[in-house]
Amino acid sequence: MAKLCPRGKAAAKRKFKVWPSAYASLYASGVCSGKITPGGKNKSQKRKAVSNYEQGGIAKGCGDVMENRRKITKKY
Repeated sequence: MAKLCPRGKAAAKRKFKVWPSAYASLYASGVCSGKITPGGKNKSQKRKAVSNYEQGGIAKGCGDVMENRRKITKKY
């Protein structure tokens, strides 16, 4: 296992009450790798823009299905 950088350890000790914990260690490793800025926002969690259905996005509306994609129920 790689050792944590001193900057990450210090940031985790400031943020969490108990230092040798799983959450604190995960936070410290995130600071050391550069994914988390101490006291800032997470860089890796940016929201993607949602496009319409024709451009490969999600369908418009909850449960809305295009007419040509609906299943046809057979009547016996």
